[in-house]
Amino acid sequence: MDEFRAEVKELGIGQQIRDLRQNRRMTLQDLSTETELSKPLLSQIENEQVIPPLATLLRISKALKVPLQTFFEEEDNTQKCLVVRAGDANPLHRRPKRGGTPQPYRYHSLAYGKKHKHMEPFMVEFDPHQAEHTSAVQHPGEEFLYLLEGKIELRHGDETYLIEPGDSVYWDSSDLHSLTAVGDSIARGIAVFYTSN
Repeated sequence: MDEFRAEVKELGIGQQIRDLRQNRRMTLQDLSTETELSKPLLSQIENEQVIPPLATLLRISKALKVPLQTFFEEEDNTQKCLVVRAGDANPLHRRPKRGGTPQPYRYHSLAYGKKHKHMEPFMVEFDPHQAEHTSAVQHPGEEFLYLLEGKIELRHGDETYLIEPGDSVYWDSSDLHSLTAVGDSIARGIAVFYTSN
């Protein structure tokens, strides 16, 4: 198993999804119907072969009737203040090795382990070489992005915006949107998701 798969396995999102689905007596077909995601994709996610993009994870969490943060918290962690130190180990911080599953972007939670949070902060990395895998999504909630480096093209509804380092953008996620790195460099930013799910 390569490094990327090992990191996905460490986070355990696939196992959590399978457990929640089975506890609700849902089949993969039921989850596929609810999320409009294919059964093969859902199976790959549950078997921890694919890390789901955040928009996909939002659709799954909505279908399972759990908040998004369910997948990024520890059951016994009720602390009111969580500090994540620079360099702290995080399952999704490292990029996959050559030959790993191609992803248009990768992310890691900046509040991993915090329970009962209303926002989801992430460090997001956009790979311009995987831009063809980017697709437009929509889901309930709001998003905020502060770009640290690189350039991003945000398509929101009928508008297109070029986001550069130091720029920030806040948008309604219920409108169709996509984020794509432009140029040859990896783009990195801080993203915050809010959903009332």
